[in-house]
Parts: sequence; structure tokens; C-alpha cells
Amino acid sequence: MIGDKILSLAKELWPLNRSITGEGVRNSLNIIKRILPDLLIHQVPTGTEVLDWVVPKEWKVTEAWIKCPDGRKICDFSKNNLHLVGYSTPVHLKLEKSELLKHLHSLPNMPDAIPYITSYYKENWGFCISENDKKSLVDGIYEVVIKSDLFDGVLNYGELLLKGENKQEIFLSTYICHPSMANDVLSGICVTTYLAEWLINKKNRKFSYRIVFIPETIGSIVYLSKNLEYMKKNIKAGFNITCVGDDRNYSFLPSRNGNTISDNVARHVLKYIKNDYVSFNWSDRGSDERQYCAPHIDLPIASIMRSKYGYYEEYHTSHDNFNLVTANGLEGGFEVNRLAIEAIENNCIPLVKVVGEPQMGKRNLFPEINNLVNKDLISSKGRRQYDNIKDESFYYHLMMNVLSYSDGLHSLLEIAETCNVPIWNLYSIIKILEDNNLIELKDNF
Repeated sequence: MIGDKILSLAKELWPLNRSITGEGVRNSLNIIKRILPDLLIHQVPTGTEVLDWVVPKEWKVTEAWIKCPDGRKICDFSKNNLHLVGYSTPVHLKLEKSELLKHLHSLPNMPDAIPYITSYYKENWGFCISENDKKSLVDGIYEVVIKSDLFDGVLNYGELLLKGENKQEIFLSTYICHPSMANDVLSGICVTTYLAEWLINKKNRKFSYRIVFIPETIGSIVYLSKNLEYMKKNIKAGFNITCVGDDRNYSFLPSRNGNTISDNVARHVLKYIKNDYVSFNWSDRGSDERQYCAPHIDLPIASIMRSKYGYYEEYHTSHDNFNLVTANGLEGGFEVNRLAIEAIENNCIPLVKVVGEPQMGKRNLFPEINNLVNKDLISSKGRRQYDNIKDESFYYHLMMNVLSYSDGLHSLLEIAETCNVPIWNLYSIIKILEDNNLIELKDNF
């Protein structure tokens, strides 16, 4: 089961201390490279100007903890890397409880959870602690140790290019910068890795695929600064893949445009996977789509998720773990994005080649259709997700509807919407009609 493989990779990546720079990112990329050997790992030096930003210093941590007046260690980074505020500067201090509290972060509404806090672009230090543990602190002197280093280093990201029949590209992006959280980071990394593996093994790819593993925000800005004009010219569709690991529901965030092929395919697929999915607006954005769809960039990038970042209780806390993220949830996240990619691959503009309604009987397509339709051509995935091909008479009626709308003006996705069936239930019909010289297919790009 693909969900089990994805979950296994997520658990292997779990303990690494990922941030926007550093060994955690490099080690994660090297683990992914075992599955995707052609993944290129790039580095961009500290201080590089990228659009309106500058690549920050690299961050490294070897040790961090707080020692209580009774000698107990708490907020130990070695036991949970969420305890340390991301990009904390080095300190070694002894201070009163009242001073320490100014540097402690907790969640009163989730008293047993450790929050995830960062301070990337302003030098600071701090620890994250559960509200219950913070309340248990006694008066006295606390020793604080953070052995970290901020230095001129590099920002790393991974990139994989899979060439297809033409140069038009589908772009898949996921972020790789958060520490131990399962839905918000690991699910996106791991689902994207196995989508890439599936694409590598996919025969006759129509489009090329550009797949990137980047630090959130600064990574997409770096990537755009290096590739913007090429991307604007060649990217046909794409998805920012994140939060695809729980098994509660599905959700959708559109591009800023809201009416790209990525948006329309995502809505179509979700309608037949889970028609009560949660639909968000562009104003609800919060990940790298902010960069990919910004003014003057406007790439066709949307997001198909399970529980969206910022909209589930465990978000950015230690509760975002493998109690929340499951093999079934990950498999659902994989499948919905795979179906969307396949829909873009198979979308075309069919044009009927005969004048008037074709005579189907002389082509052995009517009336004994049950003897002539190859059941194996009907996508088993499609039947499982939406079983609307009930019998051969329905199939024949659907075939004739496809022919009727094949005027060279409507895409296969539009025809599927008009016929009220998932696009994957039309793949076999298009093949039969093309094999019988009844239609020709034009590219929809």
C-alpha cells in the first residue's frame, strides 16, 4: 500500500531538525535522493539578493536546555526539537523565573502541547514549553544554555526535472523547512517524493515535470529569482503540496487567478472524491502559493490538501504527529494529487472526424457493446472513486455524448463536467473513439 511507504519515509525524516537552512535540510534531501537519485541539491550563499529578500545566515544547533533550581533539565532540544525557538541565538545565562518567562512560549488553550515558534529574520532566543509545564515552574534561578551558531553558509533546495514529450511543464512544490510536525511539512515532503517516483515510472509523459523541495517562503523566492522568466513561459499548471496526511477531509486553495487549469482540475477531482470538501479563498493563503501567484508572477499554482494549515487544532504544535497523520490519510493525499496530475495529462480537445452522427454499428460499437468494450480500459481507480459506469447502455450513451461535444471547442475536462462524470471515466472512451478513427485529439495548451 502506497500509504505505508509514505508513512515509513515520514517517520524516518521525523527526528531531523529542519529549518530554512542547515544540516536538517541537507540530510532530509539526501534521504529523499535515495528514492529519487536524479534529485539535484542546490546551494545559495548567505547574503545573496533574491527579489526583495536576502538569503539569511545558516543556523546550527548542538545543544539547548533549561536547568531548574532543583537541577532538573526541561525544554531539552535533544528530546524534542520543537522546544527551541527556530534560529535562536547562542546564550548561557542564569536568571530569575520572571526574566525566563519573557522567553517562554506556550499555548493556554492547548495546555499539554508544545508550540512551534521561529524568529528567522530578527535575532532573538527562546524556548517552547507546554502551558502545564510552564505553570509548574517554581521561583528561583534558572540556567539557560543554547549552543547555536549563526554564520555565513548556504541555503539548500532540491530540484528534479522529468522531461516529457514537450517542454510545457507541470510544477510541483513542497516545503522542507519545519522540524517534527507530521501534517505540516512531512506529509507534503513524502507525498511529493512518491508522486515523483510514480511520474518517473509513468510511460509517455505528455508534459515535463519540475519538482522542487524548498524552504518555505525564502526557498520559493530564491527559486523564482533564478527561474522566473522560464517558469512564466513554460509552466502550464502546478500544485503546492502541503498538509496531505490526515484522514479528516479534503480542502482546496485556489491560485490568485482562481480559474487556471490547476484550479479547475482540482475542483473537478475533489467533487468526485469528496464532494463536501472545504473550499478556501485566495485571502486564506499562507504557504508558497503567496510567491508563485504574486503580482508580476501569476503562475497557475493551486493546492489540494487534507486539513489545511492554520485550520486544524494541532497545527504548529507537538500534537501534529502520527496520531493525526496516518497511512490512509497519506494515501488519500497521494491519490487526489495523482488524479489531478493525470487529468491535466489526459485533458485534450477532441474533434469528431465525420459529418453528422457516426454509424456506430458498422464499427462494432453498437448494439453489442458488451462484447466489444474492453472493461480493462475503464479505470479501476475511477470506478472505485465514482462508480457511474453502471452498464454498457450507459457507457454507450456516454460515448455518444462525448462525440456530440467533440466539436474542437471543448476540452475533455469541460465535456466531463457537462456529462456530470469524472474525467477519468472518459479516458477509455476517448481511446476507443480515437482507435476507431472517429475523433482526433488536439493539445489543450
